[in-house]
Amino acid sequence: MNVTINGVAHDLPTGATVAQAVRILTGISSGVAVAVNDEVVSRGAWDFTPLAEADRVEVLTAVQGG
Repeated sequence: MNVTINGVAHDLPTGATVAQAVRILTGISSGVAVAVNDEVVSRGAWDFTPLAEADRVEVLTAVQGG
């Protein structure tokens, strides 16, 4: 299935979860926020939230700076 992660098309297996999408983009899970189709997905739900064809996923990571 095709989903868009941070504006880039990705082909994921059917039934892929938010957690799998995060692992594709970054190896970290701490300091990360995710929205699917403009709806925030809580960290505890990543493993249980399946993605669907044409979903738009935004993965945001916190960065420290000054």
